[in-house]
Amino acid sequence: MKKTFAFLIVLSVAAAAFAPGCRKGPSVSFVLGSTVHTLNVEIADEPHEMERGLMHRESLPHDSGMLFDFGKEVETAFWMKDTEIPLSIAFIGSDGKVLAIKEMAPYDLTTVNPPGAYRYAVEANRGWFQENGINPGTRVSLNI
Repeated sequence: MKKTFAFLIVLSVAAAAFAPGCRKGPSVSFVLGSTVHTLNVEIADEPHEMERGLMHRESLPHDSGMLFDFGKEVETAFWMKDTEIPLSIAFIGSDGKVLAIKEMAPYDLTTVNPPGAYRYAVEANRGWFQENGINPGTRVSLNI
């Protein structure tokens, strides 16, 4: 009986370690004074991941998004081809500050251009940045 009980404890601990929400994944934190707003992100750092982005998805959890890490300063534009979720995008410089935030409409093929060179872009549900008071100049911390 002791062996069975010990096995159940080990199994319970193992299950808890892999339960949703128990393991912290990659995130981007936006720092506004003493307030921090965190967005859980998927990372797109390979060309095929960047090209696909959030295409062909029906929804995105409220505090989730996608981080595009170009590995260097770029001036790449974005569009919403095959993307049905309305999004906002924050362009972030290598210095860790938001350069600009733009709104993007579903399926719009118009390119959304950055204000100049940037290192990262973060897509979130449309309005998330505004709801959380995030503007150009906001400091960003990557937890990846």
